[in-house]
Amino acid sequence: MADTQYDICIIGGGINGTGIARDAAGRGLKVLLLEQGDLAQATSSNSTKLIHGGLRYLEFYEFSLVREALKERAKLLKIAPHIIWPLRFILPHHKDIRPLWMIRAGLFLYDALAGKSQLQRSKFLRLDKGEYGAPLKENFKKGFSYADCWVQDARLVVLNAMDARDRGADILTQTKCLSLKEEYDSWNIKAFDKKSGREKEFSAAMVVNAAGPWVENLLQGNDFYSEDKEIPHIKLVKGSHIIVPRQYVGDHAYILQQKDGRIVFSIPYEEEFTLIGTTDVPYDGDPLATKISDAEINYLCNAVNSFFKAAITPEDVKSTYSGVRALFDDGEEEARAVTRDYKLYSHETAAPMISIFGGKITTYRHLAEDSLAIINKALGKNSKGWSADECLPGGDIAGGDVQQYYKGCSQKYPWMPEKMLRRFIVHYGTRLEKIIGPSDGLTDLGTHYGADVYEAEIDYVIAQEFVSSAEDFLWRRTKLGLHTDEQTQDKIERAIAAKTGSK
Repeated sequence: MADTQYDICIIGGGINGTGIARDAAGRGLKVLLLEQGDLAQATSSNSTKLIHGGLRYLEFYEFSLVREALKERAKLLKIAPHIIWPLRFILPHHKDIRPLWMIRAGLFLYDALAGKSQLQRSKFLRLDKGEYGAPLKENFKKGFSYADCWVQDARLVVLNAMDARDRGADILTQTKCLSLKEEYDSWNIKAFDKKSGREKEFSAAMVVNAAGPWVENLLQGNDFYSEDKEIPHIKLVKGSHIIVPRQYVGDHAYILQQKDGRIVFSIPYEEEFTLIGTTDVPYDGDPLATKISDAEINYLCNAVNSFFKAAITPEDVKSTYSGVRALFDDGEEEARAVTRDYKLYSHETAAPMISIFGGKITTYRHLAEDSLAIINKALGKNSKGWSADECLPGGDIAGGDVQQYYKGCSQKYPWMPEKMLRRFIVHYGTRLEKIIGPSDGLTDLGTHYGADVYEAEIDYVIAQEFVSSAEDFLWRRTKLGLHTDEQTQDKIERAIAAKTGSK
């Protein structure tokens, strides 16, 4: 017998899975989400961390994708202003790659597709005058600026999962789907709970396969997979990033055109660093075993060195991360040309099931709405979309004015160190008030583990944010892994293990 019966079972705790869970739960559906590891453990925590229209996609004539992404950019900025914020990009003109008129025309189209926007429109720049050209080599005299948005990608996933849970969904991490079996007009789902060490069984009227890089693996072995010749395929592409000490003054980023047709971003990161990426390398291994290659490190270093006066070497790299993007296979051979759009596939099964191929973090909410249209039809529902108008947890900041909220909090909590308060705001937003509670001083926050990490924060992320290991907290809920020493990390690890009963 199944433990519980659900309207839909979503498999995959990345941005697409949690986005669908949030939307569905908010429409009153009984939702189960199964994630084999931690939320955002794979692709969704290894992006370039941008909410953007995709300026470079214009070269591949993906105008509808860019338009949709730009519309979503505005909506996401409104519902999560604490973890998404505007970022100015500087695009130096490289005369040997693209002519000036082409870039100007592309940016004009980008602005037009965005429509009315609170972000600044693009403009021409003289880089031989002013701060934007200061770190660049002297031959880059002209360029452009435009605006997109930065996002804490893994936190976006977690906030969607939290909101889904708060609206009634069951979110089970560390729970791997073992099998899917049709039983008349519903699905029997068997899963293994890694935390308890026991197998669980569920029943759902519909299955949503949002397994990302594992989307095809989940289908294999089922009769309907081998019999259906129309099922799409994915193309796995590895994207790697390097993190180096801060390379220039200012809060702006650079978009660097490369002679191979690709672009590389150089982005201010975690105050003390610069994030550089990404690569596009075909991949056919385990999505959880991705690792940057020496060739990729050299490529990214050279990409930056061709533009900046201060050269970097592999020895300057403080940290790296790599992720696999499961792109919808549209037949393109070159990785950079493969579409970033998505395809929702309805399987020809007695019990309804859809699988998600491709997608990008910027359009996840729209993908969820498209998925719910299919789910509504399959389940005989008639619910309406709502997710663009309700803030994600912590995002209910008056007017979306994060700076004004910081001023108010600094007056309310004068005893909090400035750096700690700013970190709390851009991670937790208004939910920081749940962490701090009635505290009147740092000692009220419990044990101090170092680097402004106190027991109250650890208790909160365990209780509210599905944290079950130090890695979850140090590298996905936060990026404190970059800022803390081994002693502090060890204290945090032991505290989380003791509180969760994990090893």
